[in-house]
Amino acid sequence: MPGSIFTDKAKKPTARDVVAVLGDSVAQWDAFAQHIREAYAPLSEEWKFYKCWHLRLKRKARTVCYLFAEKDQFTVAFVFGEKAVAAARESKLPKRIMDSIEQARRYAEGRGFYVECRKASDLKHLHTLTAIKMKTR
Repeated sequence: MPGSIFTDKAKKPTARDVVAVLGDSVAQWDAFAQHIREAYAPLSEEWKFYKCWHLRLKRKARTVCYLFAEKDQFTVAFVFGEKAVAAARESKLPKRIMDSIEQARRYAEGRGFYVECRKASDLKHLHTLTAIKMKTR
């Protein structure tokens, strides 16, 4: 699980808290969330707590992904079923992301894995992963 900075269950993060933690990476956080809002509307966003606070993005009843704020970066968690894993294998994702998917433990709901976003160039991979997730069941 990523090391989200928000570990106090009694204090749900505010937009100001997220900006303070992410620093310059807030631009990527905002761009990624906006991309999902536009591409997969209607979208709901909710802060949830399980060991740490994370932002869950959902389209109707389906979770798209989870965002974890960290110091100067963020991590996105996806859960892929086997059809999505097969589609990822056919894509041109970097080896580090494919290794994360392949090494993820299999559960009934799929494989959960994490992708760090540190710079703007990481967004294209997050967009690819989101498209794969939303095109497969």
